[in-house]
Amino acid sequence: MKIASYNIRKALGTDRRRDPARVLSVLNGIGADVVLLQEADLRLGPRPTALPRFLISQETDYKVADVAINDVSLGWHGNAVLVRKGLACPRTERLPLPGLEPRGAVLVEVDGLTFVGAHLGLMRRYRLLQMTKIREHLRGREALALIAGDFNEWSDVRGYEPWEGHFNLCLPGRSYHARRPVAALDGIAHGTGLDITAMGVDTGPLARTASDHLPIWADLERVATEHRSCNPPPHAPSVNPI
Repeated sequence: MKIASYNIRKALGTDRRRDPARVLSVLNGIGADVVLLQEADLRLGPRPTALPRFLISQETDYKVADVAINDVSLGWHGNAVLVRKGLACPRTERLPLPGLEPRGAVLVEVDGLTFVGAHLGLMRRYRLLQMTKIREHLRGREALALIAGDFNEWSDVRGYEPWEGHFNLCLPGRSYHARRPVAALDGIAHGTGLDITAMGVDTGPLARTASDHLPIWADLERVATEHRSCNPPPHAPSVNPI
C-alpha cells in the first residue's frame, strides 16, 4: 500500500494562485492509496473545503473519508483523508488535541490498518502534548498504526520523545519551503507491524508551485517481526537531501 501526506495550504500555490485542480494533479502523479491532507479547508465561517468534492470525484480515483462535521468541509481542523475507490473505510474518528490553538487529528481504518492524519502545533511544548494524546488514543493498536502529517518540527533528532519506543519515525526528506526546501516538517511515524520499503518527497515542478509544502509518500508492507526500524532502501534515504 502506498500512502501520501500533503499540506496543501488551502490550495494556494507559491505563485499566489488558488488552484485545487493543480493539487489534485500532484496527487494523481503520486498515485497513493491513502492520502492524508492538512489545511484542506478554509479557516473562516463553516470552513468550506479548498478541494471541491465534485472536482475530486471528477478528476481522481479517490473518495473522501467521512471525517467532516458538516456538508461544506472536507475534513476536521483542516485534516482530511482521501481513500482510493474500492478500498473499504469502515471506521473514522475525530481526535481533539490539546494546545493553545485549536488542533485536531483524524483517524481512518483502511484494509485493517489505522491511519492518523495530524497537523501539529507551532510550539514544541504543545506538539509534545499532542503526540502524547495521539499515542494514548492508539494504545493497543500501535503495531498496525501509522501517523502522518505536518509535524511542524524543525529538528530531525529532537521533539518526538512521546513516540519513542512506540513508533518508528521516518522523515522522507526536506518538504518545506516548496520553492527551496530546508526542513523536513512533514513526516511519518509507524508501528512495529509495518515496514516502509520506499519513501520520498515529490520535488517536481508542479509540486513546487501547488503549495508551500511538498508532498511526502511511502510504500508500506506488513511485517511479522516484533520490531522493525525505518530502514528504506538506498535510493530512499531517511532524510533525502534536496
